[in-house]
Amino acid sequence: MTATTTTALGFVGLGHMGAHMAARFLAAGYPLYGEDRLRDHAQHLVHEGLRWCDIPRQVAEAADIVLTSLPNDGVLEAVASGPDGILAALAPGKVGVDLSTVSPRASRELAARVRECGAAMLDAPVSGSVPQVQSGTLTIMVGGDEETYTRVQPVLRELGTPIRIGDNGQGLVLKLAINISLPVQMLAFCEGLLLAQRDGVDPKLAAEVMAHSSIGSPMLQARVPLVLNLPDEPWFDVSLMHKDIRLALAAAQERGLRLPSAGVADDMLTKAAELGYEHRDFAALYEVLARMNDTPAQTMG
Repeated sequence: MTATTTTALGFVGLGHMGAHMAARFLAAGYPLYGEDRLRDHAQHLVHEGLRWCDIPRQVAEAADIVLTSLPNDGVLEAVASGPDGILAALAPGKVGVDLSTVSPRASRELAARVRECGAAMLDAPVSGSVPQVQSGTLTIMVGGDEETYTRVQPVLRELGTPIRIGDNGQGLVLKLAINISLPVQMLAFCEGLLLAQRDGVDPKLAAEVMAHSSIGSPMLQARVPLVLNLPDEPWFDVSLMHKDIRLALAAAQERGLRLPSAGVADDMLTKAAELGYEHRDFAALYEVLARMNDTPAQTMG
């Protein structure tokens, strides 16, 4: 049965991305139950109609489709397991949709446990940041069986464009494959920009020309202002980017693959964290490179 706006949704993990996703479901008219470790994260959503639950199990009891947006494997396991966890109430006919970027292995293991409950699970990691959530233009890579995907597809369309990639875990594999390119592109862009700046080229002019040249991906074009004037509020911070690169490296190791550029990105993100940029946008790689080269990163005046 295909989901409609009368389908009760649940959302566990109302942090930076999750809260914006939940807001779109509320705006679309879905009944929405939600839980987060910190209720303060969700208070504005409660005012907009979110039905607060104290524990994840209550969300799963109330909802037909339970969505999660969580930072890592450990939190996903904690939210799913135990007497207060989602699995305790995930009855036959219900669906779990994990929007998190976690390890494919952990996701596949959880999907098997969900099937033992008689329910179904999709991994549905997203490509994009807060601006894409707000505009409903995320790319959503889905792993899981086709029947469940068809049922949940209208819900996911509230967030962007869902694409079924294959079986459980394969949505995550493709998400990690995409995310390898993000810090690698950013690092190469910042190296070129620093080279131009060191030779006396105006960095704002150099960044704009570079971003609109043949190397200018949408990600780079959107982040030019962040590179040159790093904001306090990240779109996608160094710690999360580093987590994804390490997940990609671990998945590659399991398959006996070498990913040289991902290894370099891992080293640079480690350096960024050491210099105090862990919770700044990964566009901070420009400042990190400048500091490594004893050159103050110029900012837009």
